[in-house]
Amino acid sequence: MLRRCATLFATAAALRAPTARRVATTRARAAVDYVPDKARPLSIGIAGGGVGGLTTALTLLKAGHDVTIYEKTQAFARFGGPIQFASNALSTLKAIDERLFSRVMDAFTFTGTRRCGIKDGLRSSGNFDMTPVADPRFLIDKETPSDWFVSFPLKQCADFFQLPYTGVVNRPDLQEILLDECRALKPDFIQNGVGFQSYDDSRDEGVDVTLDDGSTYTHDLLVGADGIWSAVRAQMYNEGPVRGKSADGKTKQGCPYSGYTVFAGETVMPLNDYYDVGYNVYIGPQRYFVKSDVGNGRVQWYAFCALPPGSAKAGDSWDEGETSEAEGRGVIDYIKGLHEGWSDEIFQVLDQTPAASVEQRDLYDRWPEFTRSWAKGRVVLVGDAVHPMMPNLGQGGCQAIEDAYELGKHLAAAGTYENTLERPELEKALQDFYKDRMPRVAGVSLLSRLASDLIINAFDTPYNPWGDGLGTSWKSYLTFFWKPVLQYLIFPAQFLFLYSYSPSGPMGDLPKRLEKAWRERHKVESEEAFAEAARTGTRYNEESRKASFFSRDAEPVTSR
Repeated sequence: MLRRCATLFATAAALRAPTARRVATTRARAAVDYVPDKARPLSIGIAGGGVGGLTTALTLLKAGHDVTIYEKTQAFARFGGPIQFASNALSTLKAIDERLFSRVMDAFTFTGTRRCGIKDGLRSSGNFDMTPVADPRFLIDKETPSDWFVSFPLKQCADFFQLPYTGVVNRPDLQEILLDECRALKPDFIQNGVGFQSYDDSRDEGVDVTLDDGSTYTHDLLVGADGIWSAVRAQMYNEGPVRGKSADGKTKQGCPYSGYTVFAGETVMPLNDYYDVGYNVYIGPQRYFVKSDVGNGRVQWYAFCALPPGSAKAGDSWDEGETSEAEGRGVIDYIKGLHEGWSDEIFQVLDQTPAASVEQRDLYDRWPEFTRSWAKGRVVLVGDAVHPMMPNLGQGGCQAIEDAYELGKHLAAAGTYENTLERPELEKALQDFYKDRMPRVAGVSLLSRLASDLIINAFDTPYNPWGDGLGTSWKSYLTFFWKPVLQYLIFPAQFLFLYSYSPSGPMGDLPKRLEKAWRERHKVESEEAFAEAARTGTRYNEESRKASFFSRDAEPVTSR
């Protein structure tokens, strides 16, 4: 009897289990069956076809939206050559699209895996030596070199987050990749040759966009990605005419002159440290000079000087300008004069620079928008249109790419459980985008501004205890004592903050494998470029700077 009861209980338990599983399965299927559809795709207009506009277009096209870019220009050119992408931007590109990331890596030049840092502009030997950084023995041994002031922990911070390393990519190459990826999703996504003029967001049907030729298009959303002199911004913030100048000439469209102008040039030359240094900053009294490897044997340099606005000595390709042979040679002589007494390393680079490669650009800088939203109604600003960056941290393009990813994310989140993404939901999504982005962008912007002001106004040739006659001002003593603080506290904290934005997540050993493959390729390509320059005497290819996938008979694009 007991055995029979036990058998009955066991049978009942066995029968109950499948029933419970069936119920759970039924409930799970029911939950999936009743998930609402995503919101309908949006019609989105983008003013500006620079890196920020193209990346935003690709992000939104991949999300299924109908995107059209309105770009007034027909040629893409770059000021000063390649654009820098730090680890945070590369992580964002990978999160946006794997193929995009792969293609950018194929065209990339890594700088962050080599020494990057600050050198003494007056004491550097002239031989591009790779002496130890901040070697404390120089305090007791006058024979110990002290030319390398500090190094930037780019590689260490990227390794901490397991992200790709900082580097550069030629702007035309990047733009062609982005254009190609967008056209694969919508062949006619860009209308070039007719620029944005104004918008009207008063109708419930959508935002009416009027172009320079008088034509009008209606979109659910308008994105202003038309650069620092943004027409969309000018209307949104009621700033008056685009590029409108103040009476004293120190402000354009409400944007103050930073106090600095930058000269740039490019050459092909086999420096002793070419394969060992990604980029370095020479510091000295009242100015600084930067040189960087930008791939294919090319060395690019920048000279930052405190000059009044409009002190034009060379053309600016971002502003329809060109530099004549005489102007370029005059600029090189001018910069050599400004750096009289500085290291011969600077003069070697300048002497080998073709005059045609020289450009100049006045730097304008806006304070972060703490109190004004980046969005109004169904219109939103991204990139330089709302947060231009001083170039010292190389974060201008990086932040524009982050904007593109975050805008796509907020639109997707707002539309996930709505059958229609109507005006109230869309406006809230844009305001949420602004609130999420503003703190980080403000921090990056202030750091970029601070870097310029500190190097020029607070730094000087560091004090040397051996009394070589250099570095005797109070700024020199301050610079000397700042060295360990910068090396071991400020710079690590700065780059950890910048790289902390990594939507792709850790990439394991992929960054190291990418860098290894690039290093082998870089050596071959650079040696070929050095041999070609020695054979032909040509150290600058103007066509590589002006390369474009549009016709060359129009002004270059200026938006980021």
